[in-house]
Amino acid sequence: MSEEREKIEKLVERIDELLIILNRVAEDLQQVSTSLKSLAVSQIAQAPAAPAAPAPTPVTLEVYEKETSIEDVKMMFPEDLENMLSFEDKEDYIMIKPRQFLGSENFAKIASIIRGIGGDYISAGKESHFRVPKKQT
Repeated sequence: MSEEREKIEKLVERIDELLIILNRVAEDLQQVSTSLKSLAVSQIAQAPAAPAAPAPTPVTLEVYEKETSIEDVKMMFPEDLENMLSFEDKEDYIMIKPRQFLGSENFAKIASIIRGIGGDYISAGKESHFRVPKKQT
């Protein structure tokens, strides 16, 4: 019976070790996700200057008609900022409202991301919100 108990204890120890490793991997993946979101936001906010090209490629009507979705907008925010906001689908735009007090630093980060994707801030007292148009013109 003691030999079987030892085997069980070793298995439990290995499971604990695996859990520690999995937690570290999850933390690493979270950091990578946050970095990728930040990178995407910075690339949108700082659209590269177009290199001299012979002629622009014609764009089909489908490209102009693609609407921005709530999920598209949410992807632009790091998880910590996304959790501070609520997103609502309106007819012509996505409305983004804070769920809590943002503070000046978070407000500035959010405003920068919103401007980077063509949106703006609507100051209306308690009804103040950020607005991102669904169709980019």
